[in-house]
Amino acid sequence: MTANEMKLPVVHVINGRQKKLLQGHPWVYGNEIERVEGDVPDGGLVTVVDFRGRYMGTGFYNSRSLITVRLLTHRQEPVTEEMIAGRVRAACAYRRFVLARPGTDCCRLIYGEADRLPGVICDRFGGVVVLQVLALGMERYTQVIAETLMDCVHPDCLVLANDDAIRRKEGMECFTRVLSGTLPQETIINENGIKLSVDVTGGQKTGYFLDQKENHLFVRQFCKDARVLDCFSYIGGFALNAALAGAREVTAVDISDKAVALIERNAALNGAQIHTVCANCFDFLREQVREQQRYDVVVLDPPAFTKAHANMASACRGYKEIALSAMRLLPPGGVLATHSCSYHMPEDVFVNTVLSAAQDLHRQVRVITLRRQDIDHPVLAGYPESHYLKSLWLQMLD
Repeated sequence: MTANEMKLPVVHVINGRQKKLLQGHPWVYGNEIERVEGDVPDGGLVTVVDFRGRYMGTGFYNSRSLITVRLLTHRQEPVTEEMIAGRVRAACAYRRFVLARPGTDCCRLIYGEADRLPGVICDRFGGVVVLQVLALGMERYTQVIAETLMDCVHPDCLVLANDDAIRRKEGMECFTRVLSGTLPQETIINENGIKLSVDVTGGQKTGYFLDQKENHLFVRQFCKDARVLDCFSYIGGFALNAALAGAREVTAVDISDKAVALIERNAALNGAQIHTVCANCFDFLREQVREQQRYDVVVLDPPAFTKAHANMASACRGYKEIALSAMRLLPPGGVLATHSCSYHMPEDVFVNTVLSAAQDLHRQVRVITLRRQDIDHPVLAGYPESHYLKSLWLQMLD
């Protein structure tokens, strides 16, 4: 241990919990801590050691958070502004793969711990960059992160959208502020050649879910001359791709009237014909089954049904219910694309839950593919929480 680490307060991890840290996991929960040696303010740096006193990493401490320590490094190196700036530059450099795609000017620039910037989220929407800092320890580096982003991607506008409720749990205030430039009256992005109006200050998360870009594109091959139903549509990502791929009819359903208004705006931007419905998707699916409706393609992209492992049984019931309804709407040859965006729903459990719906209906299905989030939401080895999106594509055989 270096002299620099010796000066920091020391967090001792209980025996048995050091293995995940050795594998690269960046979190230490409060119930994994045996004791804290020294005085440490919330948001301060600490050294983490195992039960034998061996160095595990350096990170930020916050007694108010279930994630009590967020590690910045597993190496004995000083935590400096230059370290943070270097990681921002590396994250932006990696995203050039995504931004090189034709007709795409949007991507996630920083994905928190997966980019070794714990609690930091940054999305690019054309000329607008939206930054969120959700961890107390990273708050002090906001200016460094923002300045480095400006140097790397030269946005017209940089918005600090620190309005997520997670900040209150971390002991921080919630607010939204424009740090640089002027926020346009309407933010329009391009995703695989499709124009999308995005609400960066009033929409969900940072304004739009950029993790589905490749899955939106993937749906096109199934939609020529098809009747398509897109449930939990939000602002119409799957529905628009279906319409522009030549679907004969597209219905997009969302419970939010604001989301439905954006679907209609985005349809107009692209000259697409989409029938919108503002309704609870569970109720709508049941109604369509009662009416004996038929669709060639059904997309289910719900919000996370569970944000805790303890609620997994309830989440499974939710995923199975909508899968049962969707399968009842699909004829032989029909395609179901169903998704889970919850880390707490393991991939194998999600797949088996959906397949059990087909078994209950005595229908055979073909697994077309199992996909994940787009590559601008990378999965960090040793940090399974960074893999959260499961995208299961099935074809009904009978």
